[in-house]
Amino acid sequence: MARLSASLHHYWSRGKTPSCRQKPVSHVVNAVDTGLRRYDERHSNQNISGEICALVYLFPLLILLFCGAATAATQERPDAEMRQLLISAVQSSDSFEDRFDAEVWLTDMSKRLASRISDPEERLLILKTAHYEATRSNLPPEMVLALIQVESNFDRFAISHAGARGLMQVMPFWLDEIGRPDDDLFDIHTNLRMGCTILRLYLDREKGNRTRALARYNGSVGKVWYPQRVFKALSNRWYRL
Repeated sequence: MARLSASLHHYWSRGKTPSCRQKPVSHVVNAVDTGLRRYDERHSNQNISGEICALVYLFPLLILLFCGAATAATQERPDAEMRQLLISAVQSSDSFEDRFDAEVWLTDMSKRLASRISDPEERLLILKTAHYEATRSNLPPEMVLALIQVESNFDRFAISHAGARGLMQVMPFWLDEIGRPDDDLFDIHTNLRMGCTILRLYLDREKGNRTRALARYNGSVGKVWYPQRVFKALSNRWYRL
């Protein structure tokens, strides 16, 4: 515990984190309306099965509708607000090798996180801080995002039944251990710095074994259910292209 406290205090004192401040489906809907009108015109006076004819006319259109909706989010261009936020984030992101890397990573991960955090400013703040703190602790940023998904589902105000707080579900006693009892674990920078520093130390203690380090982070050493949940989130959502 003493070594961990000293390590946390050392890493904390190294500096502050930076702060930052679907293809459309309307044409598909119109196509469906057109199909319905054509069906009514051609078959209103004919004695045939309405259900079968409706399927014949509408089935291709329904396929188009569902396919269009499924690809909408990945093809959408950033709007003016998102573009400006990205520019500001990129310019102040010193954990990336260059501006191009920052733009690609932030844009990609922001789209993946949009279903959980609707506010683009908060989304970029979490992503920037997660990348900075992960890089600072020599951790893969995508693994940190997967851990956050499992721990809090990106709810910065989450509290577990055991009292763990924030994005990475850090226990309050860690603040006492480093002599900072008044710090706020619901603060994004504070929580991610604490969580990444703790995870880095556990990885060192486990000689780089991610399964054991993640289990230790969760307090379930010797079991694999928690690491498997993190690895599943990593492979399903936060993999790097």
